[in-house]
Amino acid sequence: MRIGLLGTGPWARVAHAPALSAHETLDFAGVWGRRPQAAEDLAESYGARAYDDLDALLADVDAVAVALPPGVQGELAVRAARAGCHLLLDKPLALSVPQGRAVVEAAEQAGVASVVFFTTRFQSGPQAWIAEQARVGGWFTARAEWLGAVFTAGDNPFAASPWRREKGALWDVGPHALSVLLPVLGDVRRVRAAAPGPGDTVHLVLDHASGASSTLTLSLTAPPAAAGAAVELRGASGVTALPQSTQPVVPSLMRAVDALLTAAGTGRPHSCDAAFALRVTEVLGTAEDLLSADR
Repeated sequence: MRIGLLGTGPWARVAHAPALSAHETLDFAGVWGRRPQAAEDLAESYGARAYDDLDALLADVDAVAVALPPGVQGELAVRAARAGCHLLLDKPLALSVPQGRAVVEAAEQAGVASVVFFTTRFQSGPQAWIAEQARVGGWFTARAEWLGAVFTAGDNPFAASPWRREKGALWDVGPHALSVLLPVLGDVRRVRAAAPGPGDTVHLVLDHASGASSTLTLSLTAPPAAAGAAVELRGASGVTALPQSTQPVVPSLMRAVDALLTAAGTGRPHSCDAAFALRVTEVLGTAEDLLSADR
């Protein structure tokens, strides 16, 4: 499969480009970016071609990986799908439900596969744990804490990201938490509460289709010493916690590539496809509306 990379920022450099070039069954064919010189520099580092014309890249590849802000990703994903390209996308899918729905509809109409890189879902230990807890069932409550120090650690390359500054933890790490909880507890029937905390911190209470409830604490402004992610389930089987993973991002992203290749080859949607990411976007949008109403 010939694949092109859209984006040249920190995430493209530390995750996408290394993963695409290292994958044995991909031909990392080209790079397009909003900064042509950055695209040339990144492409040269991996022996790929830099494109200044996005349509030319889309015509030359079978798939695209998108490493761009979510407000940009949605529009370009629609364009890529209509050009017949399979989609390796990042979370969040989009920053609005209509834009996310447009991606899903474009992929369905074009008959292309999609995989959205919810990192935890492609780490081997957490992935196996999620599948096992979904099989066990009978969960009563869940607690998820996703606390980042993006805005408090002095050297974080994502701290200057405009969309993170505007949308905060709800849209950046909220998708990670939901990607773990939804396959275990079922769809969100109702966002029961959403309250702000310090900085960009938010607290959510969710009611799930299984009858379980969950609480989420999300932040990008936690003190560095307090940063980390944890998920705990309590139910008929007792108490269990999401295992911590030390798997680096590049191997995890290569597993997402494997998932895209399988979905494209079989025609069977992956559980982390654009439709799942749209549902995550809908939940986040509801929570954002509740937070706005309280201001």
